[in-house]
Amino acid sequence: MNIEPIVNGVVIDHITAGQGMRLYELLGLDKLDCSVAVIKNAMGKRGLRKDIIKIDQEIDLDLDVIGYADPGVTVNFIKDGKVAEKRTIDMPEKLVDVIKCRNPRCITGTEQELRHIFILTDRKNKVYRCMYCETQA
Repeated sequence: MNIEPIVNGVVIDHITAGQGMRLYELLGLDKLDCSVAVIKNAMGKRGLRKDIIKIDQEIDLDLDVIGYADPGVTVNFIKDGKVAEKRTIDMPEKLVDVIKCRNPRCITGTEQELRHIFILTDRKNKVYRCMYCETQA
């Protein structure tokens, strides 16, 4: 399999094996008008399987979405064929309009203009709760 190196763009690396397509969908990468490669079950240097997403364009990514979906992912920003910046993404303290409250009685269900805000309440168990009704995501 040949995937060309990226000159200017983004590489999302160390995605938990099997989570690449979920992240692709959450980030809305299908709407991009550039080459995007999703590599599933690639063998990492430590002998563990991982997914990788390569985006052949400089774009703004919602790092909160990445941190929510798969904390520990590495995002590499590529400029002129070299890694210009490398970030390891952690779980955000607050999620805004990333997920929606599933409680049918939550105010976000009736007040359409309200933003869907979730607060990280348990980092160890990856628990987020709705800011308005405290329903677990």
